[in-house]
Amino acid sequence: MRAHADVLARFIRSEDGPTAVEYAVMLALIVIVCLTAIEAIGTNANTTFDNISKSLKK
Repeated sequence: MRAHADVLARFIRSEDGPTAVEYAVMLALIVIVCLTAIEAIGTNANTTFDNISKSLKK
């Protein structure tokens, strides 16, 4: 158990720990932006196809 604690402590003290956290935060932000953009594009496409469908039915 002590060996695991030592490895964790070295990881936190080294530069790899903060760097990994920074990359994880950046990745999360990129994913959120992408999902938001995809949702907006999907909504706009759905509205466009609904308008086309209504135009063809007239």
